[in-house]
Amino acid sequence: MKTLFPYIFIAVLLSSGLAGCKKIFNENDIQTNPNAVTDVDVRTLLSGTLLGVSFLYEDTDVRIASIWAGELNGLSRAHQGYAQYLVSSQIFSWGTLYPVAGQARLLQTKADIVGDKWVKGVGQVLEALAIAKATALYGDVPYSQAFDENKFPTPAFDKQADIYASLQTTLNNAITNLSSPTGLAFSGQDFIYQGNVAKWKAAAYTLKARLYLHTGQYAQAIASANLGIANTSGDALVPHGNSQGVDTNQNYDFFRVSHTGDTGFDGAFLPVLMRSRINSANTKTNERALYNHYIKVGITAPGSLDPNTTDGAFVANAPHPILTYYENQLIIAEAQARLGEANSALAALNLVRLGLATGYINGKIFSATDRKYDAYTLNDFGTAGIANPSNQATVQTALLYEIISQRYIVFLMQYEAFNDYRRLASAIPMVQLPIPLYVGSKKPQRFIYPQDEINTNPNVPSPLPDQFTKVSIFQ
Repeated sequence: MKTLFPYIFIAVLLSSGLAGCKKIFNENDIQTNPNAVTDVDVRTLLSGTLLGVSFLYEDTDVRIASIWAGELNGLSRAHQGYAQYLVSSQIFSWGTLYPVAGQARLLQTKADIVGDKWVKGVGQVLEALAIAKATALYGDVPYSQAFDENKFPTPAFDKQADIYASLQTTLNNAITNLSSPTGLAFSGQDFIYQGNVAKWKAAAYTLKARLYLHTGQYAQAIASANLGIANTSGDALVPHGNSQGVDTNQNYDFFRVSHTGDTGFDGAFLPVLMRSRINSANTKTNERALYNHYIKVGITAPGSLDPNTTDGAFVANAPHPILTYYENQLIIAEAQARLGEANSALAALNLVRLGLATGYINGKIFSATDRKYDAYTLNDFGTAGIANPSNQATVQTALLYEIISQRYIVFLMQYEAFNDYRRLASAIPMVQLPIPLYVGSKKPQRFIYPQDEINTNPNVPSPLPDQFTKVSIFQ
């Protein structure tokens, strides 16, 4: 299982920038043990690891997840196949994911050497971000044995439930370290939070809340989120610039530069949902401004519904979300609603609507024209309420439908939308969006194990699950 252990040469990674980092991981001359002590200082290692995690949150995996959640459609070449749920083990790779996680573990080791709890805590959050993505998309994956090549050259695949429990422990340890009164200053190396330890601690709590929501532990999700990202200034966003091939947003690079027309919103469910919230009976909501922020008509062909790379969400310098205040509040909203606490759920939902009413989303401001998010009351979710378009039988399920809809909309180009797509099929009470399949009758449920892993690790689960086999956490 050699692909788990390449060492990212940090100096090259930093000089290449985010847009080029996918090529760095494939270089043969940088394949060494991530646990080996090197002369890379801890602050430089932090920058490179942040860069790697950032790439993981806007890579091809995220586009596939968005397609499989019905938010985006694949229209040409390989992505047309993805929209038909046609994938093979050759398509998926851990050649970036596990090296980045290994970098995060190495960062913690080097932080211990210099006695720095703050950087170690950040490293633990970054490790959790990488492994959380791995297990959410693939199910059982290596974790407990993943970072010691000499002792575990073919690491075991941990059960998904065990990984979620371990990630909660990792994040608890991160919070403890980030609560230390002293540590190394790292503002110059931290392009997410500029060395703000309190913001990293809040982000750790929001990630804990996300994972508790996945596992249906709603009280714990609420408790964690209440200590999580407290306002939009705490959003964990990947910054981008306008230098093509250096620091541009990866979505812009894909949608506008390298794969124009391969994907779009024609035939996707997202524009259908958003149009139903424009000039509708719901007089408290008008989502046209956000729709126009996301979607631009006619970039690739007359009348086509394209990602807005002109003046909206996917311009070159658009920040990309990893963890946000909106997600944090929507976790509280959903968890409270599922526990029957309608007033608390509504309060959290209205906080998100208050933010959207200002035009803020993911570090950008969208137009005030046709932008309306007035506060809801519980009466709006009654059987004849303006916020009950799906005619849900109870206030609880109508409120859940609205919360789930808002999550779906704000999670565009985040793999958390695909997590919801699968998770909601078993969450109680069951409330789902009517997202149609692009083809066939089988709902995509997971990514399939990479061929390199199948070839080199005898511990890969057998029989091999296909893309329609549910992961255990969402059964």
